Amino acid sequence: MPPDHHAIALLGGTFDPVHYGHLRFADAVRRALGLSEVRLVPARDPPHRDGPMASAADRLAMLELAVTEFPGLVVDDRELRREGKSYTVDTLTGLRREFPDSPLLLLLGADAFRGLPTWHRWHELFDLAHLVVVGRPGVDLEHAVPPPLLAILRERRVADPEIPLSRPAGAILMLTIAPLDVSATEIREHLAGGAGATELIGGLLPPAVLAYIDHHHLYRPRSDAT
Repeated sequence: MPPDHHAIALLGGTFDPVHYGHLRFADAVRRALGLSEVRLVPARDPPHRDGPMASAADRLAMLELAVTEFPGLVVDDRELRREGKSYTVDTLTGLRREFPDSPLLLLLGADAFRGLPTWHRWHELFDLAHLVVVGRPGVDLEHAVPPPLLAILRERRVADPEIPLSRPAGAILMLTIAPLDVSATEIREHLAGGAGATELIGGLLPPAVLAYIDHHHLYRPRSDAT
């Protein structure tokens, strides 16, 4: 399908550090839907997990280096500039004020989608954006969805990707994309192990990001970082 220059898609996360799993996920959705861009939105203070290890400035710098490999991926730092918890509903509310008539697309992995009822003011998300939920090939996307969310999924699910590109909000589109199994936690654990980490994780994140991590001694044992 031709690129849609009006839809605004976003993928949130801590990006601690950003890796190819994040980047190829976002790029695959962008290509599948013919989007002109996907915004990567780093969280300042994520509500559902411990705070990031790297500073906001370092995570932003790594993201800006990473997206140079992926035309069509851009960085949106609005959550880093906003005080308090990085609630997605607040981010979407701000975007909706800026773009009152544009389709907004919130990209989620299937596991994040299943946890949606734990999110702050989660019912309001459907008034602000469409949800694009990405699952693994061969896995039923309705599996283990909690009942309150399952009812909404069955009511709002659409099969035609043109629908969320033609209206501002309210639909749930399910996509199937083969994942790249990369874990930021595992990357940090390898780096914390010290010597030899670069060889273990070299193909998991952009070379410019790895060089930044090395230069700034991020995620290293304290003795290595001094």
